[in-house]
Amino acid sequence: MTGWRTIFMGTPGFACPTLQGLIDRGEHIVAVVTQPDRPKGRGQRMMAPPVKELAEKSGIPVYQPLKVRDPDFVDIIRGLKPDVIVVVAFGQILPKALLEIPPHGCINVHASLLPRYRGAAPLNWCLINGESETGVTTMLMDVGLDTGDMLLVKRTPLDENEDIVSLHDRMASMGAELLGETIDRLAAGDLIPQPQNSADSCYAPMLKKEDGIINWHADARTIHNQVRGLAVWPGACTTVGGQTLKIFRTAVGKGSGVPGTVLQATKDQLEVACQTGSLFLQELQLAGKKRLDCASFLAGYPVAEGSLMGTAQPEGAP
Repeated sequence: MTGWRTIFMGTPGFACPTLQGLIDRGEHIVAVVTQPDRPKGRGQRMMAPPVKELAEKSGIPVYQPLKVRDPDFVDIIRGLKPDVIVVVAFGQILPKALLEIPPHGCINVHASLLPRYRGAAPLNWCLINGESETGVTTMLMDVGLDTGDMLLVKRTPLDENEDIVSLHDRMASMGAELLGETIDRLAAGDLIPQPQNSADSCYAPMLKKEDGIINWHADARTIHNQVRGLAVWPGACTTVGGQTLKIFRTAVGKGSGVPGTVLQATKDQLEVACQTGSLFLQELQLAGKKRLDCASFLAGYPVAEGSLMGTAQPEGAP
């Protein structure tokens, strides 16, 4: 425990382990800042961000500014006199006026090995790009997008079949641990911030629905990586029999044929040819239907060997 007056800024479930870690350490959290409640689901019911739910359960005051750069809100933060601000997947860029408030800086927990994968979706893009290693980085924030000086880095190998679901949870826990070590070492005065080498950087943009469209003329490993990186949203998708089919889990095979051709459709195996190699589709969902394993899917929707899977349209397209 540092005893510092701490403000936590974060929004999704990914940020919750770090906030919980600060609570468990007994840190003096004077406020939590998160995004406004948003309508979600088919009923468009207003839903609180996961970080807000955790903060309220723990009795911590919550602020939900529409724009964090609003001068009145910056004054509120200034009035709270934070020693440090911890930021994890908050969702807004912090202005210079806010960054300059805490004497120990604004510390961000970023889910990549900076300067690699700066941006909104680092976990997804490291999987889509087939990286063999990833990690988390703590840094002192500046006005750039994930360009601040690095504090600590923790690495972890990536299994070639790991998807975004398991990676998300692993990185959330790892980030919480690294943040605790970071503030302890900052308080002890034995951390020297290290500048990033921007020449080694790459960008991880926000995901779009179009990113999920499968091109069967890619090699099997590329499509497999696409599937595992997009398994939560938007989901990798193709068409079968004129219907949109989302694919959530695959295995790489050695089959060959015209890209998109169904090579086999037995009671529990659905294999599709790619430009190089093939894919076994293991977890699927037709539009408007339940998500199913391959055997259950084929039992209710037989697919003919030799049929062709096509190019899906993004949701909402004419």
